[in-house]
Amino acid sequence: MVNATPDIGDQIEASEWLVPGPGLRDTPLAGIILTDAELDHTLGIARLREADQVEIVATPAVRHALTERLRLEEVLSPYTELVWKDLGQPVALGESLQVSAVPVSGKRPRYAPEGGPEDGWVSALRLSDGATVVYAPAVGTFPPALEKALAEADCVIIDGTFWDDEEPRRTGISSKTATQMGHVPIEVTAPMLAGLPGRCFYTHLNNTNPLLDPDAPQHRLLAGYGVEVAADGMVIDL
Repeated sequence: MVNATPDIGDQIEASEWLVPGPGLRDTPLAGIILTDAELDHTLGIARLREADQVEIVATPAVRHALTERLRLEEVLSPYTELVWKDLGQPVALGESLQVSAVPVSGKRPRYAPEGGPEDGWVSALRLSDGATVVYAPAVGTFPPALEKALAEADCVIIDGTFWDDEEPRRTGISSKTATQMGHVPIEVTAPMLAGLPGRCFYTHLNNTNPLLDPDAPQHRLLAGYGVEVAADGMVIDL
């Protein structure tokens, strides 16, 4: 599973592939891959504490934040063992799946303003198993490595937090723009995605995003670019 939100328990129960069993304590969930150390992507790890061990694939920067700042390993050690895999290099998962990190931002979580590695704080994930998916729920910049990964992907699932740059300030949720908060807005990225060969979906929408309204005119604009909004429970066959 990619990222561990606070509602990870509900997500597991809602997914037919992750339903526990057949044994009383069995689960098909092998571990967690993290794109960053933000609280909304990591607090769910604590809900997995009843496992014998939890495998976490993360960059050194993300591991530093979770262990040295949140003390997650110290808190969970009486319950379970955290087994870390370094996402600073490509990681093999299972027999054929490989995941690698594409750095997209140096934005640190607020609770870790200093210390630890300088790089690897926010990454897109390139997952390959014959077909290739790029998953990037938080994109603060578009470095060349990300552009290359998107151009080679069969499917792109990307940051759609805000529709336009002024949305956070206009709605009163922040004094910063979307870009200053570490999210390139859809108005900027949609034209960039239009020319890609793979299918493209937006995810990670904030509750201020007009795309949450199925009747919003922004949906027609996206359709013109050939880009879609990912839906809960969506299955994408490649």
